[in-house]
Amino acid sequence: MNAALWIRRFAAAGVLLCLVVVVLGAYVRLTAAGLGCPDWPGCYGHVTPAGAAESLASQAAYPATPLDVGKAWREMVHRYAAGTLGFLVVLIAALAIAARDRARVSVRYALVLLAVVVLQGILGMLTVTWQLKPLAVTLHLLGGLTALALLWWLWLSVRRAPDAGAAPSSDAGRSARTLVIVGLAALGAQIALGGWTSSNYAAVACPDFPTCQNEWWPQTDYRDAFVLWRGLGINYEGGVLEHPARVAIHFTHRLGAVVASLALLLAAVAVLRQTVLVQARGPALAVLGALGLQLAIGILMVVNAFPLSLATAHNAGAALLVLAAVALLWHTWRGS
Repeated sequence: MNAALWIRRFAAAGVLLCLVVVVLGAYVRLTAAGLGCPDWPGCYGHVTPAGAAESLASQAAYPATPLDVGKAWREMVHRYAAGTLGFLVVLIAALAIAARDRARVSVRYALVLLAVVVLQGILGMLTVTWQLKPLAVTLHLLGGLTALALLWWLWLSVRRAPDAGAAPSSDAGRSARTLVIVGLAALGAQIALGGWTSSNYAAVACPDFPTCQNEWWPQTDYRDAFVLWRGLGINYEGGVLEHPARVAIHFTHRLGAVVASLALLLAAVAVLRQTVLVQARGPALAVLGALGLQLAIGILMVVNAFPLSLATAHNAGAALLVLAAVALLWHTWRGS
């Protein structure tokens, strides 16, 4: 058996499935279905919402959260997809260990990927059991995109022969690579801000653009906006913050978009200017395209009063931007 070939196939399937899981997670959150099943991993103690709908006793065990079959199915489809992704990652790790001399995949890397997915499952459980606590929701989003990035890096690494390409050795190449790392870090911080904005239901706090509340610097409450821990036993569905705190979160997310966009733009332009990085031009152009698309979706989402389709697309756009930025880092780090 060609272990490297199967790992490449599983990695490709994992990238596609992880992208679906991230978008499904956003859709579940945006349609207020995050507590569609108030227990974990089942739904009112059953494997499917259909079983829960047939059991009045199971529903009676959760009187505070009456069964909504539509929301329950959305939540469970997301869990089924995430569980399938976890199974794929287990297969990748098993192959990497079993064929460590032939698989061209570091066992340590495979185990890190597996650990991230296991942690992601734990965060998924805490998202439900902690009743959509913003810290858990935000970390769950970051965990999903981290898994996506790791699977994508794995696929990029095993699709080529072991000796193909080399990291650029020039000072200009190393400088460009540093800018890419900074850009990716800024993107990660911006995604965290986006998760915090969504989980605190602060997206609609600034319904106008480019101003916020018709002001360039609106009234905000930063003291309450970024409190990470407020204790347990609080249901965060719908949000618990006052309006000025939500404005502070949304406004910070907009400022973060400016910083992240500039960092990614500088990184992409730096790569395009280097002749030693000619094979990285494609990913650099992909970063610029994904960045432009994401900014357009964000603006259209605000001016069109936050329709569900654009809000979901905004999460998908973030995932595509992560894929483009990781590809750019891989080509500047490993060559092509």
